[in-house]
Amino acid sequence: MPTDGLEVALEAAARGDQAAIATIYRSLNPLLLRYLRHHVGQVADDVASEVWLGLAPQLAGFEGGWAELRALMFMVARRRVIDHYRHDARRKRAIEFDEAFELADGAETEALAIGRIGAQDAVEALVRCLPADQAEIVLLRVLGDLDVARVAEIVGKSAGAVRIAQHRALQRLKRSEMKAVTR
Repeated sequence: MPTDGLEVALEAAARGDQAAIATIYRSLNPLLLRYLRHHVGQVADDVASEVWLGLAPQLAGFEGGWAELRALMFMVARRRVIDHYRHDARRKRAIEFDEAFELADGAETEALAIGRIGAQDAVEALVRCLPADQAEIVLLRVLGDLDVARVAEIVGKSAGAVRIAQHRALQRLKRSEMKAVTR
């Protein structure tokens, strides 16, 4: 949907229009899920629900534009990811030795890999070789389509630090691409 239509939907959502809220959800949720799948993997849908629960009350009377809403969504998402990691760190994970063998899949690895290639895998491949802070900035800039100032606000760094980290990330990606081509 064009940005103008999304701005209109946002204004209607601020007045409580349920159809407009659904339009906003359909526009933003795929981006949110890609971002969350990078950070929390299989529980991305659960964390996305928490993000929307945190974001929904803020829609009533929202006075910003589409870019501000996107930035707010990713800010809430980042906080939920941090909460997830904190909660996960407190919980012990144990699996019985015998159960570990049951988890192994007998299917051919290559067939599984080809079957699972998609947009999320492309995102993961892109940021896999980056340090966590650079990967976060690239994800917010590319998936979130956020400007430098908004990313700086979300990650708690200056705009200059975000630009430098993004530049270094792109240079690192370029170097890793060159290495892959020469192999």
